[in-house]
Amino acid sequence: MNKSDNIEFEKYNAEAQKKWGGTDSYRQYEEKTADYTEQKKNDLTDEMNGIMADFALCMNDGKNPDSDEAQKLVETLQNHITENYYLCTDEILSGLGQMYVADERFRNNIDRHADDTAAFIRDAIALRCRK
Repeated sequence: MNKSDNIEFEKYNAEAQKKWGGTDSYRQYEEKTADYTEQKKNDLTDEMNGIMADFALCMNDGKNPDSDEAQKLVETLQNHITENYYLCTDEILSGLGQMYVADERFRNNIDRHADDTAAFIRDAIALRCRK
């Protein structure tokens, strides 16, 4: 992760604290990440970028959001969030999928892997969360 990624992360973090600071999920996030080193944070950001890149590859390989490959990536994403930040319920995951498209910052960051990756992820999440 480069310096500008860290600056963006800090802005997102401040915004998240303002919006969700009083929630159980945010408290879990604070507890889980309290002792994370900069290296750990960078490693987790790299892992998340890798998941997003895998979604782009899946999409570019002609897979649909309901394909086994895409659905396994949704599970990987949800597990990554739960293991490293907070319990990522289907409800939270669904909201994240919507935010990946609705928030231009997230959409642009995700779509740098390939155009329309954010929408592909949103659709794959929506299909999984309806099950």
